[in-house]
Amino acid sequence: MRILVVEDDQMLREAVVTVLKEGEYLIEEAGTGDEGLYLAEQGTHDLLILDIMLPEINGLEIVKRIRAKGNTVPILLLTAKDSVEDKVTGFNSGADDYLVKPFAVPELLVRVKALLRRTGRGSKEGELCYGNITVNPKLKDGFVGDQPLQLTSKEYELLEYLILNQERILSREQVFDRIWGFESETGIGIVDLYIHYLRKKMLPYGLDLLIQTVRGAGFMLKEK
Repeated sequence: MRILVVEDDQMLREAVVTVLKEGEYLIEEAGTGDEGLYLAEQGTHDLLILDIMLPEINGLEIVKRIRAKGNTVPILLLTAKDSVEDKVTGFNSGADDYLVKPFAVPELLVRVKALLRRTGRGSKEGELCYGNITVNPKLKDGFVGDQPLQLTSKEYELLEYLILNQERILSREQVFDRIWGFESETGIGIVDLYIHYLRKKMLPYGLDLLIQTVRGAGFMLKEK
């Protein structure tokens, strides 16, 4: 699971990032609203954790812009404001949860897990499923029934991302940014290569056609 943390207080941001990494989440971070909005708009995260009072663009504005583009990623707001009016404003902007500073680490982790589970991006056991296909984050492998697909790390990340976004078109750019990252020196053609690898491992089970190529748009995991 990939989480974006946008917080201008460096000490707090580093503490939150450290705790989440210990929970085996993949983390991206930003210290300003502009940078946070740019990263959030890439659509490559499973959860956004946003401070409200940010330089340049505040957290509420980020939420509004993300929602206006149809992005349904779960969003947790962090803020020092604890009035009922502030909370109502946060929820009305499109946020899914609201955590007041200072907060206890266990509460943050519980809320993160609850949001991921509630939105279908994580289950109690951490597994994700689509039809007969399951991915297990602890084993870092995919399964058809009880049969392991024996995926490489990148193949696993690709299948997990497709299942998280099942029946939704993902562009090559989105897949590349999610799996290889913005700073990767690998060419974007690597996406097509790994789609081929993944289909090949699903072929013996007759599931290779689940990964559909949408001409001019990207890829989608969907039964025909």
